[in-house]
Amino acid sequence: MELHWLTIHQLKQMLREKKVSSLELTQALIHRIGRIDDQIHAYVTVTEEDALQQAKRADEMIAKGEHPSELLGIPLAIKDILCTRGARTTCGSKILADYIPSYDATVIQKLKAEEAVFLGKTNMDEFAMGSSTENSYFGPTQNPWALDRVPGGSSGGSAAAVAAGECIGALGSDTGGSIRQPASFCGIVGLKPTYGRVSRYGLVAFASSLDQVGPLTRDVEDCAILMNAVCGYDPHDSTSVKFKVPDLRKALVRDLTGMKIGIPKEYFIEGIAPDVEKAIESSIELLQKWGARCREISLPHTDYALAAYYIICTAEASSNLARYDGVRYGHRAAGYRGIVDMYRKTRTEGFGPEVKRRIMLGTYALSAGYYEAYYRKAAQVRTLVKQDFDHAFKETDVILTPTSPTPAFRIGEKTEDPLQMYLMDVFTIPVNMAGIPGISVPCGFSRQGLPVGLQFLGRHFDEETIIRAAYTFEQNTDFHLRKPPID
Repeated sequence: MELHWLTIHQLKQMLREKKVSSLELTQALIHRIGRIDDQIHAYVTVTEEDALQQAKRADEMIAKGEHPSELLGIPLAIKDILCTRGARTTCGSKILADYIPSYDATVIQKLKAEEAVFLGKTNMDEFAMGSSTENSYFGPTQNPWALDRVPGGSSGGSAAAVAAGECIGALGSDTGGSIRQPASFCGIVGLKPTYGRVSRYGLVAFASSLDQVGPLTRDVEDCAILMNAVCGYDPHDSTSVKFKVPDLRKALVRDLTGMKIGIPKEYFIEGIAPDVEKAIESSIELLQKWGARCREISLPHTDYALAAYYIICTAEASSNLARYDGVRYGHRAAGYRGIVDMYRKTRTEGFGPEVKRRIMLGTYALSAGYYEAYYRKAAQVRTLVKQDFDHAFKETDVILTPTSPTPAFRIGEKTEDPLQMYLMDVFTIPVNMAGIPGISVPCGFSRQGLPVGLQFLGRHFDEETIIRAAYTFEQNTDFHLRKPPID
């Protein structure tokens, strides 16, 4: 039995019935990482010793008949943007290459309380700025479906690790599509929760009004299990919302009868890959066959969302990344003359090209004389984008879109053209602008055998409905069962 291909819910049962131990499972995954990760480069840090100790503790609890959670003894991977006490957190950047936090992010605390096992920290675009996981100081991550292709970004390491069987599930972060787009490229499930549903405390900030933590898993049931573990109010996060947290496993219902699904005409644009369009059209036909009522809707300000996003996110990045100055923590340049020279050299050496680009764009947008023309105008557009979704959800229960306009592209294909790279998130960015939840599930394959993702969007704090839609689609198809040819 290949343990690395099993799901959280399958392994939970096997662990409780003592058909396998957490130690055996963890050792199998560590062996898997050692055998194939030189091809994938999903991990920045593997915490083997800690993982084995956590697995032994889980087995001791199982032996005593203690079963505190569904994640007891389950090996997970963590995007290297979440603070983990005693284990380095690099954000894929030279400036934090040796940084070891003194505290755990709230989501890590929650998973520790569930007695999950942590295999290590996964690669990512530096400070989550990218759509391909090519912007990492530690080098690019490869897509398990085709090693010459990107896994998506910025949570590409987490997505690739799940898809390649190098962990059972993973956490990522999503600022403009960084969970859903790599989930689409790697043929797995990825969910961006409602803004405020999951604590951002201990998530290294990129754009604070957009960032959210969420799960990347093999199927929708695992996604619901991980979401149950990490969501909830946190007083340490001023944007965390005191809102009732449902048991998302109760949304795992195979029934779409009467569900109203909106298809935004603005998302079927010139330039969308024919294989993606065909897969989405086939998916719509299947959903109607299973009882959903699909109709065309309009989100009229979609065309402005991308431009507004890249003003808002870069402005917030410029502010958030000002703290990396070589004084308190992180990389400090050598051979400087005076504090200003130290700042300049440290930031020049420590940040990669994409991060520098976004800091400069954001600083310009916030500068005197330009704030009103750029940042303020972008904030107004953001309000219009949110209002589009609010209006649409008066008539629909769920909105359906492609997750990405194309399947995974080749490594190096878009690195010299930032605009083309930014356009890869054209279908995911409006979701972060509005703060609503979205989930990507596999819905087909291109002629080259690359996965295609389908995105379901829901009302604020209505993760249950998109999980129900995604689960019904998944359980009536077999796309999520296919494995990449990495073996």
